[in-house]
Amino acid sequence: MPSILNPYLNFDGNTREAMEFYRDVFGGELVINTFGEYGTDDPAIADGTMHAQLEAPNGFTLMASDGPPGSAINFGDNISISLSGDDAGELRGYWDKLADGGTVAMPLEKQMWGDEFGMCVDRFGIQWMVNIAGSPPA
Repeated sequence: MPSILNPYLNFDGNTREAMEFYRDVFGGELVINTFGEYGTDDPAIADGTMHAQLEAPNGFTLMASDGPPGSAINFGDNISISLSGDDAGELRGYWDKLADGGTVAMPLEKQMWGDEFGMCVDRFGIQWMVNIAGSPPA
């Protein structure tokens, strides 16, 4: 099996909600394990997400967890997730769902390098870049 890169996100207690949202965007199977399932003695975090993993049918894998109690989480300023390819319909569908309720930093539109590209921050504060491969300018 080759090495792979998977984004891993940390949230401040709402990992389950965020990962269910991403499952609705990308489809697939979501597995969520709580701190309680792994034997924590702290009732304050027992229902928190220790690890969540989404395996989408297109091969995307997204992992996340609730940050440890008392840890600082700076939403979206330390990660961007890039989606790229040449299936314009699929990528536009993801863009529409991710931008819904979020903030568009750069509209998804044709760029000088020939691709369609856009940037948005979803409603959970995660930065996304979508690039749809096109033809280079003549």
